[in-house]
Amino acid sequence: MTSCHTAGKMIVPVVLSGGTGSRLWPMSRASFPKQLWSLVSARSMLQETVLRGQVAGFAPPVIVCNEEHRFLIAEQLREVSVTGASIMLEPVGRNSAPAITAAALLVAQTHPEAVLWMMAADADIKKSDALGEAMAKAVQAAEQGRIVTFGMAPTRPETGYGYIEKGDLLPGVDGVFTIRSFREKPVQAVAEEFVKDGNYFWNSGMFVFRADVLLAEMQHYAPEVLQNVQEAFAKRKTDLDFIRLDKDAFAQAPDISIDYAIAEPTQVSAVIPADLGWSDVGSWDALWDISPKTAEGNVLLGDVLVEDAHGCYVRSEGPLTAVSGVDDVVVVVTSDAVLVTRKDRAQDVKKVVDRLKKDGRTEASAHQKNYRPWGFYEGLIRNERFQVKRIVVNPGGKLSLQKHFHRAEHWVVVEGVALVTRGEDLMLVRENESVYLPQGCVHRLENPGKIPLTLIEVQSGAYLGEDDIIRLEDSYNRN
Repeated sequence: MTSCHTAGKMIVPVVLSGGTGSRLWPMSRASFPKQLWSLVSARSMLQETVLRGQVAGFAPPVIVCNEEHRFLIAEQLREVSVTGASIMLEPVGRNSAPAITAAALLVAQTHPEAVLWMMAADADIKKSDALGEAMAKAVQAAEQGRIVTFGMAPTRPETGYGYIEKGDLLPGVDGVFTIRSFREKPVQAVAEEFVKDGNYFWNSGMFVFRADVLLAEMQHYAPEVLQNVQEAFAKRKTDLDFIRLDKDAFAQAPDISIDYAIAEPTQVSAVIPADLGWSDVGSWDALWDISPKTAEGNVLLGDVLVEDAHGCYVRSEGPLTAVSGVDDVVVVVTSDAVLVTRKDRAQDVKKVVDRLKKDGRTEASAHQKNYRPWGFYEGLIRNERFQVKRIVVNPGGKLSLQKHFHRAEHWVVVEGVALVTRGEDLMLVRENESVYLPQGCVHRLENPGKIPLTLIEVQSGAYLGEDDIIRLEDSYNRN
């Protein structure tokens, strides 16, 4: 984003990264949601969002995320050289109002009149120059005590977005209007009327406001949210480089969005109509819409082959995927799941996820590849009394000192060097060497080298669940 000419004002980007993006299943799941994937560019959506706020004079960002993703987010920030960020951990999900309140309390400690630019981690904006111009107006209005949102000019009668009805021009700030009404996600006929009217805009979910103004409005319209988040913030703890809010207090906060809590009832709301090339990338058809296409209108990613197909989105994260003789379908292939749906039914993918959850299927929320602060592991083979995994440990990474009551493990190093604790012994295990860890043995795996350590782990025993881990010591403060 180009400079938005806000010299002298403290502007703090606040990025909310708590969603799971279930409509983009099977890629987006709770353990690794859409904002952490590279969906619209070579960078992840989180990285693109944070870099959007890297404007000269802007403060380092505040990221609000859940505990499970904290190390992934820290690593993604490091990859794009974003320093000085405050990463605040939500102990439980409570929607956007409590999360934003916590960020406002953090900033207000030292700069109560600072302007916060709140944005979701999973939206795409193509027109950075237009964003800079809109931000300049938003900051000016926020300085006058307004809570400002951006209204995106609708390009189609979309039923998956909320709408904002523009009111009168706000005195003193060119291009900023009062808000006449917020309208929930409409049925098709109503959405068509909104587009024809020309006075309705998609609700982008981005807000700009002063920290003290937001907190005052919370006190007036959502005092229970403010009270519980204040307590959670007062009892916060610093955990490595993370700010951990108190779980008991935060869990008492109402589960409510900033739209319902503040934006709709407040008397100081404002909207800036803008064409930012915005998309919330909330479904596969939306992703098809913003992606480069072939002459046949197909979006093709990964090892894919199409024959006589048009208007399709085909993505494979693994095996060759062939699509023939169909139009306007979405095909997404991962290592453990395949999705096929009509493009105009892409919103219904959430129903598939709900069904998987109801059936107790792990594919609803977890991938075969599971990320940890030290690296990741990936399931390869699973049977009743044994399973095989690939484990990759980053340079300097260290698993917890642990033991298992129900399984034994056999490690075979295939790349790098492992430093292994086994009982009282400490040993180096090199490529093509192995070590056996009997059931109940206290052990630890470390990577003392400068390249990733890769090993194959064979587990055997009566119970192979991930909860059969007794951590005796951990470098990452995990329970």
